[in-house]
Amino acid sequence: MRVGLVSAHDGAVMGHPVHRDLAQCDPGRLDTAGQPVTGTRQHIARLATELAALGHEVRVYQRRTGPDEPDGESSDGYQLIRVPVGPPTRLGTAELLAHLPELGRWLAGQWDDGPWTPDVVHGHFWPGGLAAASAVGHSRVPLVQTFHSIGSQQQRQLGTDYRGPRQRIALEQALCRVVDAAVAQCTEEVDELARMGRDRASVAMIPPGVDTTRFAPDPASPVRRRRRLLAVGDLTPGSGHDELIGALRLVGDVDVLIAGGPDRAELAGHPDARRLREVATRYGVADQIELLGAVPAGEMPQLYRSVDVVACTSRYVPVGTVALEAMACGVPVVGYAHGGVADCVVDAVTGRLVPPGDVRALGVALRRLLADEAERFAYGHAAVDRVRCRYGWDRTAAAVERLYQRVLGSRHGPVPAGSSGVVSGQLPDGDSVEPVDVEIDLAAIEDTAPAEATAPTEATAGPVRAG
Repeated sequence: MRVGLVSAHDGAVMGHPVHRDLAQCDPGRLDTAGQPVTGTRQHIARLATELAALGHEVRVYQRRTGPDEPDGESSDGYQLIRVPVGPPTRLGTAELLAHLPELGRWLAGQWDDGPWTPDVVHGHFWPGGLAAASAVGHSRVPLVQTFHSIGSQQQRQLGTDYRGPRQRIALEQALCRVVDAAVAQCTEEVDELARMGRDRASVAMIPPGVDTTRFAPDPASPVRRRRRLLAVGDLTPGSGHDELIGALRLVGDVDVLIAGGPDRAELAGHPDARRLREVATRYGVADQIELLGAVPAGEMPQLYRSVDVVACTSRYVPVGTVALEAMACGVPVVGYAHGGVADCVVDAVTGRLVPPGDVRALGVALRRLLADEAERFAYGHAAVDRVRCRYGWDRTAAAVERLYQRVLGSRHGPVPAGSSGVVSGQLPDGDSVEPVDVEIDLAAIEDTAPAEATAPTEATAGPVRAG
């Protein structure tokens, strides 16, 4: 099967030059518009690697950000195509919007007239999905979409801290209705896609995988007398670090490490870092908090293993990556019972779940677990078993492969790995994967200035029918 993975964002992928090897934060390292992009890039790279290992011919399309960036085959078995669209520099999500029409035209030209046409296209994040939808709109090559985060849901949960481009919610609703199938990464996302007009039968719930060879327990980890607690995520209010700091009054004697945000050398002048230090001072726990800044991805497994408990308190967490990585290392999790964390953490089995925003319940759960070594040991062992059984990348890739085959089979009969046939046509009536007659006209945003990062009102969230 020929698979095209489309990401409108630039960025590092496995097997290629890396701009900055950052820890994957939950919901991802944010760009200037508050959009998670680092985790999305890492997800695409690993998915491409696993699909290639299954025998598929995989190409990853991402925007070129420098004159010397090469195309070519990665060491992980897939082709990386750097698309010459927009300025050769890194762009945030808001700045990227004006270049999506050109990206869609470039992809369409490659697939319509070139020697390689995908059997299925998989868009990632909403800008990548919009460009992919524009490119396949006339050929009817089937389109699968993973949003990675959804603006309407993010806006509800972050409130005034939401910083997405104002066009995002309306464009996502249109995209949701034009794709052949959608991948949700947590149960709440399935519900959100249904609210956006997507038939639940055409949504596959496929959580991301975890590299269980890297993220694994280490029996040789030193025994510590003073307890350590870790939180991973950007330093913005949406990551919930303020609430975690407030809960420490109920926890007592514990060191708290916060990984994420800018490089450590930049923390002194960073406004969010300054805000967190002020919060800690106000609660009288400043001496317990250490801001680590951006942590290299290669150092994350050891960081997880060096702590007793990992706290997951993000107000919006579509993907429970931090919880899963901690669990894979044998570390129990205390987190808010929503999003990806609610799916992967089993309360009183692999950790503890508390109501989102309930600072008192969070503090009590942390205090009790930190005080009970036997319970932490039991939760840690159960967590490792759960991740290895349910969240390996091989399992994730196999589920995505089945979704591709389902869409292709509904349209044109089964397409085996390695084939090069181009599928077209409409699904039969009543089939479980049903195309929707909606077109997205990207020309409407082509000549606009970069969208201002604002919190949309409910009026912006209505359905869009363009073209």
